[in-house]
Amino acid sequence: MITDELKVTLVSGKGGDGVVRWLHIKGKEYSGPAGGNGGAGGDVIARGTRDLTALNRYMHGHTYAASNGGDGGSNNREGKNGDPYYFDVPVGSVITNKKTGEVVEVLHDGEEHVLLKGGRGGYGNTHFKASTNTTPRESTPGKLGDTAAFYVELRFIADAGFVGLPSAGKSSLVNALTGSQAKVAAYHFTTLEPHLGVLYGHILADIPGLIENAHKGKGLGDKFLRHIARTTMLVHCISLESENITADYTVIRNELVHHDQALGTKHELIVLTKTDMVDEKTIARATKELQEHTGTQNILSVSIYDDESLKQLSDTLTKQLDKLD
Repeated sequence: MITDELKVTLVSGKGGDGVVRWLHIKGKEYSGPAGGNGGAGGDVIARGTRDLTALNRYMHGHTYAASNGGDGGSNNREGKNGDPYYFDVPVGSVITNKKTGEVVEVLHDGEEHVLLKGGRGGYGNTHFKASTNTTPRESTPGKLGDTAAFYVELRFIADAGFVGLPSAGKSSLVNALTGSQAKVAAYHFTTLEPHLGVLYGHILADIPGLIENAHKGKGLGDKFLRHIARTTMLVHCISLESENITADYTVIRNELVHHDQALGTKHELIVLTKTDMVDEKTIARATKELQEHTGTQNILSVSIYDDESLKQLSDTLTKQLDKLD
């Protein structure tokens, strides 16, 4: 299972305390201050990973914290800095600090962002030594770390997002296109179930069936629409069994644009599916209707049982993605 949204509490480490210490010399009570400063508390750092299941480990509602800094020591020794806490999130995650509203996007494997700074270490009495205060007896405690709740959502990054109504046959098509590439996976998300596949190095994602008014929360609502946002292009699948091809097309386009205007500007390839269920006349009529309705010639027809049409789609899709990269 892949967790694609999460609420978690994170805590940075407290700084270590500064201390009062004295440098002892034989025959004297002291010869000067020697108390070291405390170490800094550990930061909380978000770190990108290619592991899509990375958020699963945080599903148990615990608070995750960096370690505290060490207290200062004698002979002006500074305390050890606290170890950072690495909050590993899948590439494509958007992290929102619920306290400050700050938003961080993690787009690359190994990319790091400091979410919470550790507390500063306190000062030892050496810090306060001055010509007017040669024997300071003061020190300061370390500063507390920061605590905040974070909301994380995974917006999957794919090269091509397959969209369409539930009956469009997207999953079967993605499987047919990528099965020969071996790297096909059906992941169960907490909010949706996309199929992922690789076609000549390009990631294809089947986005679960959209329905009318999804952008208003109907059905899965915008829980899945966010996964389309970062795709390079859209493959709009429409079943030839539909009684109204142009209406089906319009429903999906409206949902995409209402969710995010930018989705309306993405490169789009329209694919008429299930050609094995209709005759040639129906295919030609549907193609012409969509060409007139959309003003584009970028329309293909395919059946998962027709190797020739699958190859044409594969070649066209690969060529267009290579050009867009």
